[in-house]
Amino acid sequence: MTTILPLEPQRLYSSCDLDQFTFQTTAEVTDLTEIIGQARAMDAVRFGSGIRHEGYNLFVLGPSGMGKRSLVQELLESKASKEPEPSDWCYLNNFAQPHKPKVLKLPSGRGEELRQHMERLVDYLRSAIPAQFESEEYRNRVSAIQQEFNELQEREIKQLGEEAEKKEIVLLRTPEGFALAPSHNREVIPPDEYEKLPQEEKDRIKAAIIELQAHLEKILSHLPQRRRERSERIKQLNRDIMLSIVEHMINELRAIYTDLPDVLDFLDAVQQDMVMHVDDFRKPDESVNISGMTVITHQTFNNYQVNVLASNHKKPGAPIISEDNPTYSNLVGRVEHVAQFGALVTNFTLIKPGALHRANGGYLLLDVRKVLMQPFAWEGLKRALQSHKIHIESLGQLYSLVSTVSLEPEPVSLDVKVVLFGDRLFYYLLQRYDPEFQELFNVAADFEETIERNAQSHMLYAQLISTLTRKEKLLPYDRYAVARVIEHSARLVGDSKKLSIHMRSIVDLLHEADYWAREAGHEVVQASDVQQAIDSQIHRKDRVRDRLYEAILRGTLMIDTQGAVTGQVNGLSVIELGGFAFAQPTRITATTRFGKGDLINIEREVKLSGAIHSKGVLILSSFLAARYAKNQPLALSASLAFEQSYGMVEGDSASLAELCALLSNLANVPINQSLAITGSVNQLGQAQAIGAVNEKIEGFFDICAARGLTGKQGVLIPGTNVQHLMLRQNVVEAATAGKFHIYAVENIDQAITLLTGVPAGEADANGAYPEGSINHQVAARLAELTAISKSYVQLQQQGKN
Repeated sequence: MTTILPLEPQRLYSSCDLDQFTFQTTAEVTDLTEIIGQARAMDAVRFGSGIRHEGYNLFVLGPSGMGKRSLVQELLESKASKEPEPSDWCYLNNFAQPHKPKVLKLPSGRGEELRQHMERLVDYLRSAIPAQFESEEYRNRVSAIQQEFNELQEREIKQLGEEAEKKEIVLLRTPEGFALAPSHNREVIPPDEYEKLPQEEKDRIKAAIIELQAHLEKILSHLPQRRRERSERIKQLNRDIMLSIVEHMINELRAIYTDLPDVLDFLDAVQQDMVMHVDDFRKPDESVNISGMTVITHQTFNNYQVNVLASNHKKPGAPIISEDNPTYSNLVGRVEHVAQFGALVTNFTLIKPGALHRANGGYLLLDVRKVLMQPFAWEGLKRALQSHKIHIESLGQLYSLVSTVSLEPEPVSLDVKVVLFGDRLFYYLLQRYDPEFQELFNVAADFEETIERNAQSHMLYAQLISTLTRKEKLLPYDRYAVARVIEHSARLVGDSKKLSIHMRSIVDLLHEADYWAREAGHEVVQASDVQQAIDSQIHRKDRVRDRLYEAILRGTLMIDTQGAVTGQVNGLSVIELGGFAFAQPTRITATTRFGKGDLINIEREVKLSGAIHSKGVLILSSFLAARYAKNQPLALSASLAFEQSYGMVEGDSASLAELCALLSNLANVPINQSLAITGSVNQLGQAQAIGAVNEKIEGFFDICAARGLTGKQGVLIPGTNVQHLMLRQNVVEAATAGKFHIYAVENIDQAITLLTGVPAGEADANGAYPEGSINHQVAARLAELTAISKSYVQLQQQGKN
């Protein structure tokens, strides 16, 4: 078997070649004119924003901090500026059914224009109409009407008086009304003289009075009707005057809106209602005393107002609306109420728009997590998109929770492109569990998190840094600092062949490096300032790591870095807290004994093992049986444990270490504790790549360095992980000096050979392993256990016989 040598130092860290940069500082570099690494996603955004068929709304996928929203908004702003301005949407009073306000669609800007015209109309009429009704001409015309009716009444009374006089009866006016009395020579006969008259005269007078009384009552019975006629004549006069004023003003508006029939219909209804309610314009403000407080009530004339829900004429092109608090009401609108004398009242002017109204004819940008967190918001959004209408309904009314009378506004037609932003998890969950999701959001724009690392991307990164420094008003970066940012970007993604395009991380690093450069009095940001920023970011987050390593160094957590122990190996796991990942060296032990092929995962038995870790342990059992027990039973019982582990264990990155511990125990060969190992293993014994390889190596290195490097310490990693190495400078320096080693292994045989110093051994044509090899000793031990198993079975059979 070929001897496995430590990796060369240049393979542990992929430096950025400074010779590829022709600039000294980013001040010499032009701004970035393209989007780095997001061609697929931006093509999807262009397609989704351009296609106008039903259901082609967008879902922008990717983790937060990628700059998704700013990139999409920038593209949409460029596109929207060339699109036509959307229509204005207004609500008008429905004079026939006030609880059902009418919706009015107008060309862009005309809604606000109509609102102002109606306000000026009402203001003018509020001053002009009272003045007209206080004029001398109006009073004269009213007096003429009243005089006409008074003269008619006086004429009838006069005729009655003349008729009574012929019958020697006098018609008298009293404070209580009219009275009839007998007379002689036009003088009322006193009662004592009346009594002296002959009976025949008395009867004549009585009959005459009765006849005249009936005539008088007939005249008086006409008075209410004539008062009504007089009142109606005055009202008609008022209406005529009102019409003459209103019609003149509204005709001016009709001339402005001749191209809009719906507005003309509204103006007709307004004119008719104003004429019918002329008294409202004549009433002065009234005062009401409530609990000792004088409250002045004003005529609001809300019926004639125009409630402009959405108007985007102030900004050219289609609107782009971003709603940060997408509650149900904030999306579809609401009807507000005001308190008046202890009661809640509303009208069409209290209808408030939602984000869908403001974005109508354009684009609405939403965070899907926020939408899903708000009760009923997701269902309200889907309902509007499916029906292409915005129905303004309160949740209580929609779900029959209340039965109070409210407004029922006419729905607004909807034409909007919705763009949802969220993590991939939300996208796939909605696709799986919401059958309507795919019908509405048919375009997915999936943002990349990394780009290939090459000379071209290095230059693009330099342009990106140059652009960000100018935009954020930061100090320019020299080329050494640019190279350090690029190297750190590769470290962020844990891949020497890739670069991160997580914009938030990049911008944060640039800000912090700028801060340290200014603190040091530098005119340009240097590589040392970038390194200071990186170290400070780690220092702010590594308290838990320091406490964990302190426990290891004090012996509280038992991790050996020297000596050799059978069935014990140093495994490496990773903990991530608050966006900071660090390694936790873990002692893994294995015990074996006679049994029936059981491989006990202690973590699984106590329900501390995740599904992937349990799968890895089962693969170990399969490997042992396939390699060492093809033609015999596996008479083995083994136990695996993560010592001093008190939480969940997940992942299969320790399966290679677990297999090494098992083989060590079976072969009775100790493992060198100065080495640690990480990696996954398959049924064929091949080492497979794992994640966070840099953190795992550095974690074990930190423990070894704290105890003192001996030159024998190191870490074994899968060969496929070499391309991911971007180790810290102190680790690379220790490896260069031969004080610490990183080995790349391809399979379990290479790993166990390095860990024990004993060759694993290769099988010959007959499947036999060389004497003294690990595999030979394991096979011998399993054969021994099989023999014990056969003897045990024979003894059982003899006992039965």
